[in-house]
Amino acid sequence: MPNIKVFSGSSHQDLAKKTVDRLGIDLGKAVLKKFSNQETCVEIGESVRGEDVYIIQSGCGEVNDNLMELLIMINACKIASASRVTAVIPCFPYARQDKKDKSRAPISAKLVANMLSVAGADHIITMDLHASQIQGFFDIPVDNLYAEPAVLKWIKENIPEWKSCVIVSPDAGGAKRVTSIADRLNVDFALIHKERKRANEVASMVLVGDVMQRTAILVDDMADTCGTICHAAEKLKEAGASKVYAILTHGIFSGPAIQRIESTPLEALVVTNTIPQEKNMRDCSKIQCIDVSMILAEAIRRTHNGESVSYLFLHVPM
Repeated sequence: MPNIKVFSGSSHQDLAKKTVDRLGIDLGKAVLKKFSNQETCVEIGESVRGEDVYIIQSGCGEVNDNLMELLIMINACKIASASRVTAVIPCFPYARQDKKDKSRAPISAKLVANMLSVAGADHIITMDLHASQIQGFFDIPVDNLYAEPAVLKWIKENIPEWKSCVIVSPDAGGAKRVTSIADRLNVDFALIHKERKRANEVASMVLVGDVMQRTAILVDDMADTCGTICHAAEKLKEAGASKVYAILTHGIFSGPAIQRIESTPLEALVVTNTIPQEKNMRDCSKIQCIDVSMILAEAIRRTHNGESVSYLFLHVPM
């Protein structure tokens, strides 16, 4: 693949390495460090003049530091005469702050979009945005890839009784995602209505649908403290579900998440590697991981060659 350079930020170098291995190229040389006053320093170690540059950086870990690092890397490549700079952001930072849901609340996702554009990004590739309208915050093209094909593949390969299962959304916001998966598997779906008193705390839950003596699969885009997903798993067990699985795209797992997962009736909690999961998998036997590097690699290859990316919305590249 000529005229292409792929660089990695420090947030998820393992995913970047898997992605370039899949593309059959080497990872671009870049030195990422901090000065003693904690300012971020980036040095791009090779020429990018006239190149098609991709920078892989996920919004996880030290989110603010990693976002600043991404902005500086984009800007460094842009002013070094790169022909196009694409930010590959598997987990988009601040995606949950996408609307003004109370007075004087910020729309931080829009601010992040503005910052990426001002830094010089020409194109964004991301995965399972918390709200798909975030694409409209940008004046540059945004490819929002879906983990759904990889999730369907995992369900068919790992859950023997998947033909009689019920796909469950842990909240009303995920209903569209769940109905799409249920339609493609040709199975039933259910919904859990939840009420929050404050952020990261669930007050009450009501199950809409029948899961008696059936395998229930909870599907959501992200889990942070895992209060909702664990509460939902207990609710499904109370309603008579024989087994409960949970499948998420972004496993943030902050605060008491790992302890909560260990103590729930979940058979397995499956996440993709848009966020590093090695430590979480060591700490918790229930966490399993789906590799999405091939989806990102194929999206980069198709973008570079000017091909359509919509194939990836329904298929997992082989």
